[in-house]
Amino acid sequence: MGTIFNLIILGVIVWFLYQRFVPAKGIKNIKAAELKAALNNKGSKQFIDVRTPNEFRGNHIKVFKNIPLNELGKRAQELSKDKEVVVICQSGMRSSNACKTLKKLGFNDVTNVKGGMSSWRE
Repeated sequence: MGTIFNLIILGVIVWFLYQRFVPAKGIKNIKAAELKAALNNKGSKQFIDVRTPNEFRGNHIKVFKNIPLNELGKRAQELSKDKEVVVICQSGMRSSNACKTLKKLGFNDVTNVKGGMSSWRE
């Protein structure tokens, strides 16, 4: 009985880690260095920063619009489903979650900035 319980717990932990760290299907990941090239092609992309307004005020990239992660569901209509959405946060975790949310809301072209603002150097 104890062995089965341990296997179930192990399975839950593996599933949780898989869900947390494996990129969702259809979400592109770019590094901050690749973001610089993407910023040169602003016309076909929209850029959102999902950090809190306070974090955004402290430091942000000019073309990014602040839509905090907790408001994304309500404010997703501010974005066009016809353009790529590039998402950034501080470390890449919240933006990854935001990308998954956007995919569920029907956005097809979604890109996460891995490493977030922590890896950005202007």
